[in-house]
Amino acid sequence: MLVKANTSPNKSQQTICPASTIADQRVALLGALCATLSATLSQRVRVNTHESAENYLETILILKDKLGRVRSSDVVSELGFSRASVSVAMRKLRDSGHILVDSDGYIDFTKAGQEIAENMYRRHTVLSGFLISLGVDEDTALKDACRIEHVISQRSFEKIRDAFVAAEKA
Repeated sequence: MLVKANTSPNKSQQTICPASTIADQRVALLGALCATLSATLSQRVRVNTHESAENYLETILILKDKLGRVRSSDVVSELGFSRASVSVAMRKLRDSGHILVDSDGYIDFTKAGQEIAENMYRRHTVLSGFLISLGVDEDTALKDACRIEHVISQRSFEKIRDAFVAAEKA
């Protein structure tokens, strides 16, 4: 038998718990912890997958602006990823309904893909400009904005955007 820590207001009382009850509690706690870690890991994998898709869409948008028409090989050159990695990503974006690829290999956005790409680009532009206005060097600001743009809430982004725009006008 083990003595359980007393949390009652009357400190003079001690509760004696059978070892099997404490073991059962530990097993239950360990099970809950494993479930929580599993859910967190699963959520983190989904976030990374989502972030990766957003990065690809934003890159395609930037390249379309610069080149007019974009192929997977342009994305490979821009990001420095392997052809195989970009090919897998393009297939996933096609399968998820974010891009279309014509018979010549040119990439176009679906409406949903265009909206996501423009939203990410807008976030990136505002956040990097905001960080630079705070005195962060450009290289760091661009890298940080690239990370922040995927996790910041819409409400927080709008507040930063509004403050940044107001400061630019002043």
